[in-house]
Formats: sequence, structure tokens, C-alpha cells
Amino acid sequence: MDIEELQTFVEVADAGGISPAALRLGVSKSIVSRRLARLESHLGVQLLSRTTRGAALTEAGAMFRDHAAKACAEIGLAREMLSPAGELQGRLRIAAPLTFGPTHFAPVLAEMARRHPQLHIHTCYSDQVVDLIKDGYDCAIRVGWLPDSNMVARKVGPIYGATVASPGYIEAHGAPDTPAELLGHEALMQGTESWNFMDGDDIVTIRPQGRFKADNGVALAAAAAAGLGIAYLPNPLTHQYVSTGALVPVMTRYPPPPAGAYVLRPPGQHPARKIRVLAELLIEYFEQLPPATGGALG
Repeated sequence: MDIEELQTFVEVADAGGISPAALRLGVSKSIVSRRLARLESHLGVQLLSRTTRGAALTEAGAMFRDHAAKACAEIGLAREMLSPAGELQGRLRIAAPLTFGPTHFAPVLAEMARRHPQLHIHTCYSDQVVDLIKDGYDCAIRVGWLPDSNMVARKVGPIYGATVASPGYIEAHGAPDTPAELLGHEALMQGTESWNFMDGDDIVTIRPQGRFKADNGVALAAAAAAGLGIAYLPNPLTHQYVSTGALVPVMTRYPPPPAGAYVLRPPGQHPARKIRVLAELLIEYFEQLPPATGGALG
């Protein structure tokens, strides 16, 4: 057996089928099937039960999966240790936010690919939170406040935000002075989220209401500029609007608490060096932002 066969088996086991595993690996389904057949032939046991819905682990496959995953991780770590200094190889699969991702993080990923020509970087941009293990990602870049989880997180930079509205909305409806007054206004929201504000050293939490919702911050910033309501957004999404006067910060005495950008990875004893390099490049990016942004996105 070889490492590609082991890696392919682990991907099929975790993805639940040959087709999604082939997509993760960036190879054809026929290649995946051949690798599985060779591995099962070498071991002399059936590892997967193929069905029309996908592939399920047999009892032997379930026992073998964890050992195969550990072997792949150890071999990957050994390869990194033997590689020339600074040389990254293999594949890095990243989940990145659609908000910020293409504009702020994609250039960093492009620079990483330029510096490491033997590294294959596959990035999926979406504002939906993915399951790193189930969906086969090596790591994720997340923005905001992290919920409790068993993921390992490294903060790479701070992100600041503000509550904003258009001059037209303020003229028609007034501007709230306190978080409590927001309850009488139209809030532009992603769902049913709570909004947090700093009152000195204390955090005030409210649950605003509104009729316009979108799962993307860029869309909410545009809606705010159109006068539909009050938005609670990171500064990079509203900077251009504020600089032209299309949006005005409100409730400046009660700013949102600072959030952050993070690199998340599944728990494990040895983080891959390519994930560490990604985090260091993102830290470098945040540190080089202009002083006007406070050394952060915003």
C-alpha cells in the first residue's frame, strides 16, 4: 500500500462517498476507485460497502480508518521535516468567508502560492460555517466572534466595526443614541442575531428587529446606504460609504466590541506547517495595514 491509497481511503470514509472524496482530492472518481481497490486487495478485507447513496465503512473499515488517518498525519509531518527550509508541498484546502475573503484574504493566499510553487491551494468562499472535519478542510479563516468548539483557533488580527445609517434614514427616522433606542428602528440583519455594544467596560446585548435580511455583509452595507435601516457591520464593509458620506456612524458612544480574524484547524498534536505559514502571512498582512485603519480591518 502507499500513502495516496491511505489518504484516499480516509477521504472517502470522511466524505461518505467516492464522488465527494474525488472532489476534495481534485482527482477523478475512477482514480479514487482504483486506489481503494488496490488498498482492499493489499489488506485482503473490504473496507467500504458501496451503495447508490455513497459508501459506508464496514466493521473492518471503521477499525482501520483512525489508524490510516494517524499514519497519513505522521507521514505528512515527516515530509515537512525533511523538506528544504521554507518549502511547502501537497494540498491546503481552506474555507474562507465570502465577506472579506475575495477582497482581503485572497491576495494573501495568492502570495502564499507564489512563494511556494509546489503547494496546491484550494479555497472555498462562503459565509456559511462549514464542518472542517466532515467537509474535508485543513483549516478555515473566520471573522467575528468565535463560538465555543473543539477547534484550535489562532487569532491573526483584530477587526473593528460600527453602527451606521444613511443621512436619508436619519432625517426620516432619527438616530438612536443608546442601544435600547435601537429597538424602535429598522435593523438590517443576517438572521436573528444579537448585537453587542460596549458601555464603558460592560457589554450590552440587544436583539433588534428588521424586515430586510441578507446572509452577506456587503448586501447589508448596500441596503443601509439605500436608506432601509441601521446596519451593524465591520468597518471595511462600510469604509467607502462613510468616506463619501453615504453612511454615517451612529451611537458612537457605544461601539461594538472588537472582533477578530482567526485561522481555525481541527484539533491535533502537530499543526501542519502550511497552516502555520498561512497564519503567519495573515498576521503579517494585518500588521502592514495603514495606520488609518488602526492596524486592523477597520
